[in-house]
Amino acid sequence: LPFKTFVLLMQPIHLAIGIVEGVVTAAVVSFVWKSRPEILEKTANTAPVNGFSGKFVLTALLAAAVITGGVLSWFASSNPDGLEWAVFHTTGKEELETPNRNIYSLLGKIQEKTAFLPDYGFRVSEDVKTDSSEPESIVNPGTSVSGLVGGVVILALAAFIGFALKKKNGSR
Repeated sequence: LPFKTFVLLMQPIHLAIGIVEGVVTAAVVSFVWKSRPEILEKTANTAPVNGFSGKFVLTALLAAAVITGGVLSWFASSNPDGLEWAVFHTTGKEELETPNRNIYSLLGKIQEKTAFLPDYGFRVSEDVKTDSSEPESIVNPGTSVSGLVGGVVILALAAFIGFALKKKNGSR
């Protein structure tokens, strides 16, 4: 996919998404500030707000993330995402053909061997044959593990950045 075509197809939709997310975030913060300003003021000194400690809030958010990544991920759309849609409408193909150059082939082989959750699922042996007469279950342990691993990676990255910023600014 040529870079210019990619940018022309992807940038407008992501710009619109960013604007909407910014407006929604500003509206929520504004609502909280007007209705319960003590919530925002007390977060600076980490004092519990009306009995809700930081541990409780973090536990609730962790539970929501586990449910989202482990269960709700089963219901993700099978329709193409924005990039897949753009590739299809630009080239008329669902996937671009990989150039048969050394670096592409090498990296493709490395990816095939190292991806432990290919296509958001467990690796399936070529010897295993699926019975197409049975309807496929929506419950997919590979999807759950993929969602949970993604959540853990993001949590670890956020914690690392937080600790790095705290160390840079000095412990408070």
